[in-house]
Amino acid sequence: MHRLMNSDARTGAGEPASRLRRGVVLGLVLAPLLAACHNPTARAPSAVPVAANELHVLTSGGFNAAFDVLAAQYTAQTGTRIVIGHGPSMGATANAIPARLARGEDADVVILARSALDALTAQGRITQGTSVDLALSKIAVAVREGAPAPDISTPQALRQTLIAAPSVAWSDSASGVYIQTTMLDRLGVADIVRPKGRMIPATPVGEIVARGEAQIGFQQLSELKPVKGIRIIGLVPDELQKVTAFSGGVVASSPRQQAARSLLDFLSSSKAEAAIRASGMEPASQKVTP
Repeated sequence: MHRLMNSDARTGAGEPASRLRRGVVLGLVLAPLLAACHNPTARAPSAVPVAANELHVLTSGGFNAAFDVLAAQYTAQTGTRIVIGHGPSMGATANAIPARLARGEDADVVILARSALDALTAQGRITQGTSVDLALSKIAVAVREGAPAPDISTPQALRQTLIAAPSVAWSDSASGVYIQTTMLDRLGVADIVRPKGRMIPATPVGEIVARGEAQIGFQQLSELKPVKGIRIIGLVPDELQKVTAFSGGVVASSPRQQAARSLLDFLSSSKAEAAIRASGMEPASQKVTP
């Protein structure tokens, strides 16, 4: 009886142990399969996170006012959020668009003077075939609000005004480079005006005039219009005028190439013309480089 009871006890104890071993083996087999079912990477492609619907744009002074309006319109129409950075088209300041790209700042689209965009394209920083002219901008003249309006109606009148002015300011961007290197020479007053003139980096020329730091200032009309405390006399005479094309391009390092191109399509379309004209520029006919 004692031996029988011991035999029964061993048999009863072995049964659960056997079941336990089978359960362990089954668990080892099924575990990878269950894990695969719950692994997010094993789901359909639609579950993969999508990049944020956002574009980073660097734009220079002449196009700033128009783009602030157009960016809001584009966001309302498409839902794409636009992150805007402002900076000069050229020059030695750290905020200049070429300098910002050289530092590797996040940017999908740049909008700046055509000559600066072409230079960036030659450096390989802009995707080939994406450059497009957006607006044409002219140079205007301003004095401090309340000051007498000098005569700039003809090249000769502008020449006399520059000779008489105690101080003159122009920007360090496309319009100012033209004034300093070309227009003053054409008027024959370079030796008289350059010593009393100032090329203003980064700061809008209109602000310098508004503070009384220069009696007369030259800059793109679209950059002078938003400034308070100045009086815009008019445009530089046609014989001396320099028309600057402001153009956009897709940054070569951008991971959002197609979305960036779609934004440029909008900016160069008829939908953008009203905002461009309101800012003091004229829309440019679409012109894409190869």
